[in-house]
Amino acid sequence: MRRTAEGHGTGDVRVPRLVGLMAVDARESARARGLSVHAPGRPDFPHAVVDHVVRQYPQPGTPVPRHSVVHVWLDFDEDEGEGGGGVRVPRAPLPPPGGPRRELEEPGAGAPVVVLSSP
Repeated sequence: MRRTAEGHGTGDVRVPRLVGLMAVDARESARARGLSVHAPGRPDFPHAVVDHVVRQYPQPGTPVPRHSVVHVWLDFDEDEGEGGGGVRVPRAPLPPPGGPRRELEEPGAGAPVVVLSSP
């Protein structure tokens, strides 16, 4: 294999950015560059379609030999609970006590009405 000025072999390819892609698109993007994709702990990965890639190794742009494996992690894994999406609401600390205790009355209910006029 010939070496380039950068020291990388000419058979090297750069790892594409897979984070944010659906599983099916990540596999296709890697395949187009001569790479394969593996998801540790996800034996169903070859059949996964809509799960999104949230992490990858090696990082995007890293030169690797053609036919290398890129490891990806998806947004939902049985070992990780209920998936990774969404905003998590903090459970503690609770809001401080105080604040309004009741709603205010409707304006005009039992209060005199003041009419302003201009000269």
